[in-house]
Order: sequence, then C-alpha cells, then structure tokens
Amino acid sequence: MTDGSGLVVVDKPAGWTSHQVVARVRRLLGTRKVGHAGTLDPMATGVLLVGVNRATRLLGHLAGHDKTYEATIALGASTVTDDAEGELVEWRGAAGVGEADVRAALGEFTGLISQVPSSVSAIKVDGKRAYARVRAGEQVELKAREVTVSRFEVTAVRESAAFGWIGGVATEGPLLVLDVQVDCSSGTYIRALARDLGRRLGTGGHLTALRRTRVGGFDLSLVSLDAGGLAGDAAPPLLGLAEVARRSFAVAEVTEAQARDVGYGRALELALPADPTALLRGGEMLALYRPDPDGLAHPVAVLAPASC
Repeated sequence: MTDGSGLVVVDKPAGWTSHQVVARVRRLLGTRKVGHAGTLDPMATGVLLVGVNRATRLLGHLAGHDKTYEATIALGASTVTDDAEGELVEWRGAAGVGEADVRAALGEFTGLISQVPSSVSAIKVDGKRAYARVRAGEQVELKAREVTVSRFEVTAVRESAAFGWIGGVATEGPLLVLDVQVDCSSGTYIRALARDLGRRLGTGGHLTALRRTRVGGFDLSLVSLDAGGLAGDAAPPLLGLAEVARRSFAVAEVTEAQARDVGYGRALELALPADPTALLRGGEMLALYRPDPDGLAHPVAVLAPASC
C-alpha cells in the first residue's frame, strides 16, 4: 500500500489562501486527491495540514483537534472584519487602559465560553458563506457557540500611535498592542477574541497578525513545505499514515484476519481504547474504528483496500 498517501505539514505564508496551497500541492505531487484540515485566512500564517490520497479520509477528524495560535491584537479600533484587512468602523483609542486591565479581563475569555463567530467567517448561512454575504453588503448575524479556550496569555504589551480613515475622516490616537498566545478548541475564532476583549475594555479591538503553531499533535517542527517549497518544483515529503495515526488517535494493532475484515469494512469483535481508534497492521494504518454499545467495533473511515 504505497500509493503516496500521507500528510504534508505546511507553513502557510501570508497572502496564500488554503485553497491555493491545496492546488499547489496537487501540482507538486501530481495527484488530484488533496485537501486540507481547517482553513487559515489569507492574512494568517502557520500550520496547515494537507492530506494526500487516502489521508484525505482523515481530514475531518484532524480538523476537530485543538489548536495553538500566536496573535497580535490592537486595542482602540474596530473593523468590519475584526482584523486588519477590514474597513475601520470605530476608533476610540486605548488611553487609560493598561496592562493590568487587560490581564484582569482575560479570565472572562478562558475556559468554556460562548462566542459569536466573526461575520466574515466561512460558516454557511442558508447555503452561502457568511463572508460572501458580508462582502455582498448583507447584514449577517451568526449564532453564539460554545468553545473552549484553555490558555489566553499576554506575552508582550506596547503602545502604538496609529492613524486611519473612517468614512473619509482622518482618525488617530494611541492603540494598545498585545502579543498573545492562545490554546483553544476547534471552532474558536481568534478574531472574535480580539473583538470581544476590545468590547470588554471599552476600546474596541481587532486582530493584526495571526500564526497557527499547532494543530493537535502537529506543530511547526514537522513542516515539510513552506513559502520556498510552494514556489519551487520539488515534491514535499509525506508524513506516513501510521505516524499520523500515532500523533492523532489512540491506536490498536489487529491480526491478519482482522485486517482482511477491515478491508471490507466489517465490524470487529475488538475492544477499543477510544472513539475513534486507529487500527494498524504491519506498520500501516488501516482504518478508524469506534466502539459501539453492541460490543463490536465499527468502521468510521477505512483506508485499506479490500485486498489488504
């Protein structure tokens, strides 16, 4: 089973869309079956997991893993997109707000919190992406959702004299700029954290930089494709499926007979340690299975061919 299946850990450069990265990996590897596990905005950089061939069946599961970000937040101004790429809608400045105020407010944004995603997110509203509706001039109000922020830590604070335009009128005033690190569950919007922190402090706020440094068990130390590689012609190396499994899921070894049953997607009489569990045989990942109340293990995603 050496069909060129595996994962490419990409350090996505700023200005690239996740779709463009996938298209480039298709060309570099000469295969159409490529996808990514969780979009990164064009302004963002960092870890983007790209699955190739059979690994594409794992992408939905990988996208649900927790993540780590490094970000920069400017307090004192709000934008329509909650980041630096959007039009300014309000400028209050951050005079009178200090580091102690910021740190005191962070506790309200850690743990299990209710968060309204940014209106320019990729969430679908009546079949159309929210960001597409906003860009078309529509008002979009998304429902709050529960997310978990296990760490929201300020690593540096500095003041910045800044200048911008709102409705053709020049605006200037002091901003308070924060460098932060965030550990969070899948579905957390760092732009929304910047927006909500600014609202809590009465200053407004938006994101000016974002870098994803980890998705589950994959971090920047595993990068095999960066800006230079995307611009070149060399095929990036793949992280094998067995290694992907060990970094992402509980694992269980199966017998040769069980491996044949897995190839046909059959249920197994097998006790599993977690939902899902990766099944391995001879150093190959065969499938993801889940335990069921009926006492059997059932397939979630089968990667092995029936001839296995």
